[in-house]
This record gives sequence, structure tokens and C-alpha cells, in this order.
Amino acid sequence: MNIIIAGDGEMGSHLATLLSGESHDITIINPNKSFLEEMYSHADILTMEGNATHISDLQNAGIHKADLFISVMHIEDLNIVACILAKNLGAKRCIARVSNIENLQPENKKLFRSLGIDNLVSPEHIASIEVIKLIKQTAADEIFDFSEGKLSLFSIKLDARALVINKSLKEIAKEQGDMGFRAVAIHRKGQTIIPNGETRFLLGDLAYIITKPEGIEQIMIMGGRSKIEMKNIMIVGGGRIGSNIAKSLEKDINVKLVEIDKERCYDLSDQLENTLIINGDSRDMSLLEDENISSMDAFISVTRDSETNILTCLLVKKYGVKKTIALIDNIDFIDVAQNIGVDTIINKKHIAASYIEN
Repeated sequence: MNIIIAGDGEMGSHLATLLSGESHDITIINPNKSFLEEMYSHADILTMEGNATHISDLQNAGIHKADLFISVMHIEDLNIVACILAKNLGAKRCIARVSNIENLQPENKKLFRSLGIDNLVSPEHIASIEVIKLIKQTAADEIFDFSEGKLSLFSIKLDARALVINKSLKEIAKEQGDMGFRAVAIHRKGQTIIPNGETRFLLGDLAYIITKPEGIEQIMIMGGRSKIEMKNIMIVGGGRIGSNIAKSLEKDINVKLVEIDKERCYDLSDQLENTLIINGDSRDMSLLEDENISSMDAFISVTRDSETNILTCLLVKKYGVKKTIALIDNIDFIDVAQNIGVDTIINKKHIAASYIEN
């Protein structure tokens, strides 16, 4: 497939790297020469210095031969313009990254399709959906759905409770008979391993397992995990992700949301019906103690500051919070955060890139 990506930053580079590994012909357009040189040195892709909102640059990139055009620049308006131009210049399918979640409403998506944009992707919306799934399926550390929910990819950090420690896949298959799941990757000490029948699971491994819905319970048993009943959760950060999570969960779970910006708290109080809005700094542990942090079943930190999200998740662990989830934009922090005790890491750009890939 001939794919052209208009992208700057981490999401564009990650998406290009993912797709280039699947034998697609990838071209990435960007006005930043140093970004393109970095991409060219790390992935099997073509690079073009140019602006995806300029007709001549799209034509020079061969847009008329593109099976797929994906625009994931930081500015929503540029993505929309680039996709409209690309479709009119001959691209077969177009996907645009958006930040305004209102654009994902069915009636709005229909309007965008009439303009030539086949799909809209919001990293914030996808990230909030992933967090909601993790709260509902509490034993997993990450969940990705495929084939409209017919398959799920779970990640589970193997601790001392796991029944598979020091066992090979061949031994597990012999014990379990017809397994309803398959191990597809193991992340161990910064390295990714593609397992075979002789591969053994070790303490501390992050195992990626693909399964049908009926295999989920077996995975949890083998991973030594039990489902946590979610009654009380605390969310830190009242931006798009935090407010979406609260709105989705507040009907069934007691939700507290901590937001440092007073004006934003007023907005949130109008948007959310059953969520307790708290104006304060989540790094102030006396505030969290006053809000009974020790009674929380889950703690979700989704502020714009990766360091704050990691720090607060670590601090609340000593109060007995069962599950912590941190939003991390800086990929350099991901391995560190997992190794020092944060249960689940959410990187919205990586999740969105994987969503587009699938």
C-alpha cells in the first residue's frame, strides 16, 4: 500500500515506523529538515521536505497515487485542510487527527466524510477510552481491541502471583490443553522478545497476550490476577481526557476529580453531574488525605505534565490504592515509570498511532 503521512513530532514518527514494518511504501512530509533526517536514519521510509497544506508539495509527493493519506500534525485545522486537498488531488482514503471531540459526533463525521475525510482520530478520545476499559477490566495493564472487539490484546506485568513464572509456552500448553490465548511478545529489561515454544516467562516480564473474549478469564488466572471491584476512583487533571473519563464512569462509580485551575473547575461542574470536583494541587498529599485517598480503588493522573502524573501515582501507592494509571507524553519516561511501580502507562500518541495502524 502506498501511504503518505503528514506528521510532526512523536505521533507522526511512531506511525511511520509502525507502518514501514508492514511492507508498505511510506512517504512522510514535513517542513523540518532535521526531523526528516532523523526519520530517514531510523526507518525504511521516503522523506520529503514540504508543507502538506500546499498543493504543489502534495503533488510532488505523488498524492495522486496514494492509497492512504494520514495527517497527524499538532494543529487540527491543518490536518483537515491537508486531507481535503489530498482527497481532491487523488488520494483514495484520508485520515485526519483532530483535538475537538465534538468533531467525532456521528453527524459531524458525516459532514467531514462529505468533504473527503474518511476517518477522524482523536488521541485524547482514544486515550480516555483505553483508561475506561482498564477500569472495567481491572486485572489487565493495557487493552487493545481488534476486529470490532472479537480479539483483544492484553498486557500483564508478571509478578510473584503469576502461575507461569519460569514455565515455557510449550509447558503451559501441555498443562492447559487447548489455550484460549496466544503470547505474541514479551517486554523484558528494555528488550522486546517474540516468544516461541521454548521461551520461558520470567518475574517482571511484561507479557502481551492476544485472546478472544472467552479466553480473558484464563489469562487472568494464569497471570495470577484477580478482578478489582471499582467503587471509588480519583482522577487528577480536568482536561479533555479527565473529563471524558469522569463522564463515562460517574453513573456507576464514585468519582472525584482534582483540577488545579479554578476556572476549569467551574466548567467541569457544568459538564459533570455526579462527579465531585476538587480545586487543588494533586502534589499536595494533605489534600489527597483530606479527600480520603486511602479509600480509592484506582487513581488516574492525566494532567499535561508527565512528571506530575508519575510522581502522584507513586505517592498514592503507599495509601493502598490498588490500581494507578498515568498519562505520559515523554516516551523516555515510559520504561522508568513501569519499573518503579506505576501500574499502567498511557501514551496517547502511541495509542492513536496503533489505532490508525489497525
